[in-house]
Amino acid sequence: MSAREPIRIGNFSGYLGDRFTAIEEALAGDPVDVLMGDYLAEVTLAGLATSYRQNPERGGYVAYFLRQLAPHLPAIAERGVKIVSNAGGFDPAGMAAALRRLVADAGLSLRVAHVEGDNLVDRLDEFHAEGLAMENLDTDAPLKDWGVEPIAANAYLGGFGIAEALAAGADIVITGRVTDASLTVGPAAWWHGWTPDDWDALAGAVTAGHIIECGAHATGGNFSGFRSVPGMARPGFPIAEVSADGSSVITKHARDGGMVTVDTVTAQLVYEIQGPRYLNPDATVHLDSVVLSQVGPDRVAIGPVTGSPPPATAKVAVFAPIGYEISTMLFCTSPNVAEKVALLREQLGLVLDGVVDQLDVTALGTAAPDPATQWEATVPIRVIATAREREQLRAFPQAVGSLYLQGFPGFHHDGHAQAAREPWPRIDYWPALLPAEVLVHRAVMDDGTVLDAPTPSRVATDDEIRQPVHAEPSGGAPAGGRRVPLGELAHARAGDKGGNCNVGLWVSDPAHWEWLRTTLTSDGLRALMPEAVDLTLRRHEFPQLRAVHFVLEGLLGTGGSSNLRVDQIGKSVGEYLRSKYVQVPKELLG
Repeated sequence: MSAREPIRIGNFSGYLGDRFTAIEEALAGDPVDVLMGDYLAEVTLAGLATSYRQNPERGGYVAYFLRQLAPHLPAIAERGVKIVSNAGGFDPAGMAAALRRLVADAGLSLRVAHVEGDNLVDRLDEFHAEGLAMENLDTDAPLKDWGVEPIAANAYLGGFGIAEALAAGADIVITGRVTDASLTVGPAAWWHGWTPDDWDALAGAVTAGHIIECGAHATGGNFSGFRSVPGMARPGFPIAEVSADGSSVITKHARDGGMVTVDTVTAQLVYEIQGPRYLNPDATVHLDSVVLSQVGPDRVAIGPVTGSPPPATAKVAVFAPIGYEISTMLFCTSPNVAEKVALLREQLGLVLDGVVDQLDVTALGTAAPDPATQWEATVPIRVIATAREREQLRAFPQAVGSLYLQGFPGFHHDGHAQAAREPWPRIDYWPALLPAEVLVHRAVMDDGTVLDAPTPSRVATDDEIRQPVHAEPSGGAPAGGRRVPLGELAHARAGDKGGNCNVGLWVSDPAHWEWLRTTLTSDGLRALMPEAVDLTLRRHEFPQLRAVHFVLEGLLGTGGSSNLRVDQIGKSVGEYLRSKYVQVPKELLG
């Protein structure tokens, strides 16, 4: 490995719809070597697959990125900043071609490459013929048993296709479905000359990439300590300084709002992980080896991280239409909210039961006793129906609209919101496994040169990727003290992994760690969260982060794009748990 100075990689997007001005802000901020933008969450892929299927001529890529980037191409060329993004979606070659036209129109000489090999939808028959079952990651069921026709299948690729393109002189690299962290791993591997067998260094880059992949998540966005974040109204975007050994420093543009602390970095570190073994196509990261240190204002150091070979299988995101859905939001006002919601459910059922496949009526929140305003007395009610065929849902708007004069007293909707009239497609998600060796991962340069991504000398054994088993603490709830909201002492961050929800909870004060780990046993979590009582839980501890991590299997159904929860991808589960009251010894209470 080289002794080259750290590479500075700045993020400008964490999802499709992130702040439009981010590229402009990043170019006006502190110097960086590479800017990376992540656009492809699982829910985003589901939506993009639907729109691409309906309007193929509009392209299967994220046009939003083109509009963001186009005005800044001259500045990018002048400064020599590299751009890496997965905004290519289902058509990275098409986006690369569109970018080359923009570059030519601007009279510039930037080289644009793309990475291909993730899009597997046209190879599914080939895989079936070869006996590859593409088993579901959660259920082990073969893909052929799904019973629906996939419209998209994309493998999560690693970073070496990006690295090859950069090494060949690309200024802008467009990918499809690489892992979010690969957008950092690829530039770091190119910069430092890593090989696919440099697992420790790669694991460190995956860790840094995981932290900055979601943009302002690392600088105070979606942070349970948001009240202490300066400039929280407009937090800036993060930067990772990745060294030759994979260690890194997470920071941000000095002029921008937000902050980078051990807590804001921990929040992202425990987000959307499987456990202490974080499986990526370039390395298996041993997250329990991660040590964080505050080394300056808005500077958090991550020491060298332990890595091992990547898994032998690649994860593939498969999507298929499973019907249609339609929903609306209604409101009721106290008193007798429960009875009003029950009447609404009964009246809608008289019309829709047996017509639609599923009807869900969910009241959100409770009315305040002795309310000071009408809105303190008001409870929203989300009503949603699903069906295999669009025509089954035609009765839904009329069924809802017929209740204004015959429903519960005070029945109303938001008169300023457009009423739902037409159903929209419902897309399901299948997280499949496929032998990594069948993938064709390569970079394509602007002159047509094809560069195969190198592969590691070996892949992981089952033991190397198996999540460790942590014994449940004993001792039970502490005696004495008093009951306070969990959030008075603990932070939390929650997210989605397909149909599973993950939540990490941690404490800033080392004196609180033993209390947290003995309070948050699996039984302790079930006591706090009745929704988890019948779910399989996986629990792990991260002593160096003072964090307890849970995976709640099946809380999100089969995935965010198809379950009927209002909190579709589990983003609020952590805050929900922080609002619950727990017993705290008096010596821990300030």
